[in-house]
Amino acid sequence: MLQRLYVHNFRCLENFELPIKGMPSALLIGKNGAGKSTTSVVLQVFQSISRGINRVRDLVNAKDFARGRSDVPIRFEIEVLLNEKLYKYVLAFELPEKFKELRVFEEQLLVGGVPIYSRKEAQVTLHTSSQNREAQFLVDWHLVALPVIQEQSETDPLRIFKTWLARTIILAPIASLMTGDSNGETLEPKRDGSNFGEWVSGLLSRYPAAYTQVDKYLREVMPDIQDFLNEQIGKDSKSMIVRFEANNANLSVDFKDLSDGEKCFFLCAVVLAANKSYGPLFCFWDEPDNYISLSEVGDFVTSLRRSFQGNSQILVTSHNPEAIRKFSNENTFVLGRKSHLEPTLVRLLNEIPVPGDLITTLILGDIEL
Repeated sequence: MLQRLYVHNFRCLENFELPIKGMPSALLIGKNGAGKSTTSVVLQVFQSISRGINRVRDLVNAKDFARGRSDVPIRFEIEVLLNEKLYKYVLAFELPEKFKELRVFEEQLLVGGVPIYSRKEAQVTLHTSSQNREAQFLVDWHLVALPVIQEQSETDPLRIFKTWLARTIILAPIASLMTGDSNGETLEPKRDGSNFGEWVSGLLSRYPAAYTQVDKYLREVMPDIQDFLNEQIGKDSKSMIVRFEANNANLSVDFKDLSDGEKCFFLCAVVLAANKSYGPLFCFWDEPDNYISLSEVGDFVTSLRRSFQGNSQILVTSHNPEAIRKFSNENTFVLGRKSHLEPTLVRLLNEIPVPGDLITTLILGDIEL
């Protein structure tokens, strides 16, 4: 479970800390440009590294420095509780004068306060506490070390941490890009949902019982659904067909021809099934209510919150009144900044005096951080 996220000198985030320890679900609210989506970008940097993208220029660039302050390193810190141990990963980037690309300035992974490895500039030091030994090697300054350090076993802290990060789900779906077609299998969905078909194929191939979980949720939101098929259409290709039944009549629809909202129902169903099948997972969903009708938003958000309990966790953003009402003041964070020249501020809603109804106050823009 994510305990803390810290960001400094990255876009609108300066000395930004998001403490969500002990929150199975949390909500980020605030005006456009307040930093909600930027928070998800930071999480995606960590996710990308764990999935093997370690060239710095593919993760951050010079435009990411807050207000062009390239004399101060960009710094990311993430703390995660896994198997009752606290994992802390620190990563900092710098852009020396006359350099065109950022490079790694500092990198470190600690478990329970004990360093697993540390890095200063190009030199990486591996710490072996059991034998009280250290090993050192050099890594190109323009490469992040985490993906290249060899894991020693299934229980290696490096493997545990990287697996958790790689399986994080970060979503800002574009429904028009979501199809049911697949030419392979994955358990790593893309942010825009464009590999949804591959995710479904990967989930059902490795965890066949997940079909029941997906089907159960879909029947709750689309009572006339009969089933869905992931049909083989080529040697390595599959395509999803959704079948409906009502009044003794049947209708088959290609997944790509469903409405945007219906595609998001399917996406939600697969998120819930994935969390149950190979979780506990962490999910960040940027505006999950984006394509959902007003009458269905409340149940949609509630289903997500109910699924992420225990050691799993979901963090969402929203501008929708019905979605916002499904969270409490104790797990709603308000993000804001007075101008584009100032950094984002963040506070829990229960620490902010709200005059009258929250939704009305948000509409009027009367919340002061």
